[in-house]
Amino acid sequence: MEIQSSGRPIDVLMEKVLSVNILSSDYFKELYRLKTYHEVIDEIYNQVDHVEPWMTGNCRGPSSAFCLLYKFFTMKLTVKQMHGLLKHPDSPYIRAVGFLYLRYVAEPKTLWSWYEPYIKDDEEFSPGSNGKMTTMGVYVRDLLLGQYYFDSLLPRVPLPILRQVTGHLEKMKLPTKQSGITGDSSRLGSDDTARRPPSVKASLSVSFGQRAPHRASTRDSSPVRKTLPSARDRERSSDGERARSSPRRRQSRSRERDHDSERDRSDRDRGRHKDREHDRHAREDRDRDYRRSSYSSRDVDRQGRERRDRDSDRHGRSSARRSRSRSRSPNHGRTEGENHRSSPFGRPPEPSNLAKLKDLYGDATNTKDDTGDDKARRDSGTEEIRHFSTRINGN
Repeated sequence: MEIQSSGRPIDVLMEKVLSVNILSSDYFKELYRLKTYHEVIDEIYNQVDHVEPWMTGNCRGPSSAFCLLYKFFTMKLTVKQMHGLLKHPDSPYIRAVGFLYLRYVAEPKTLWSWYEPYIKDDEEFSPGSNGKMTTMGVYVRDLLLGQYYFDSLLPRVPLPILRQVTGHLEKMKLPTKQSGITGDSSRLGSDDTARRPPSVKASLSVSFGQRAPHRASTRDSSPVRKTLPSARDRERSSDGERARSSPRRRQSRSRERDHDSERDRSDRDRGRHKDREHDRHAREDRDRDYRRSSYSSRDVDRQGRERRDRDSDRHGRSSARRSRSRSRSPNHGRTEGENHRSSPFGRPPEPSNLAKLKDLYGDATNTKDDTGDDKARRDSGTEEIRHFSTRINGN
């Protein structure tokens, strides 16, 4: 029977940076060869000497204990296997890995039933890499009461369940506060615990190409790390730095404001220049369109004038041709005389002397003939009439 879990995946329960680094580490990839529960227990017995989540010293990456813990996550342990871990007599680190498995995976309301038999366990071991010893009972109580485990974040225990746990501890006359062996209630940790700073852990990359230090000799040969300063020292140093850096901060802020104002002015100037360029292009386009329209209208007028001139010339030439053809025609005089006779106003007024002569000799226009003799006779009669009229006028 499997352990009653919270139902959430381990990627959600464990910190993202820690789970990603575990899955990408070379040591965890080597654990693929381990197929059974007992093989993983033997690996814990041989390789694990602390249960911190991260490696110690100059090496960076997830620790061997947490790589093997993640291997158990993939195997989904049963209740019987978990009891075998918690009661294992060979190594306290095998038991500590079992308690960590329950803290991550088990349903929060079942944690007290799992941990209660080991609350007063007096087996001593060092959960951290600093060699500080504690009992298994204190370690279990810190897992129940705390949310921070060294530099890592544990799944949150609901507040009603946490109140029940503190009530049970009070009945057993045990401390209800963390001892600080696995980390303080804040992320910065306790004053007397030498641990990796959270900033270093947060800056770890995914690929390391390094293996966890599984031997005590590797840990002992690493440089000695300094103890974290106390909260009071941190406050004093931060106040001093704030007082020293306040003039520089004001200067930097003023420089930033000046830089921002200059940048705003340059942006406004660029905007005005763009607007001017846009207006100029628009004016040029309007002028070009106006010139094109004026040219087109002038062309239309010129073409109209040329067409009218051609039509007038053609009409003049055709009228001249008609007049010449009319003058060459032999019936042209007769038609004009007939037109005069047929006009509604009658014959035009004639001089008196010409009328007397016409009475004496007759009207030559009424006796026209088509032959050549009649034409000659008419011409001579006309000459005589003209000669006679001059003589009368002379007298």
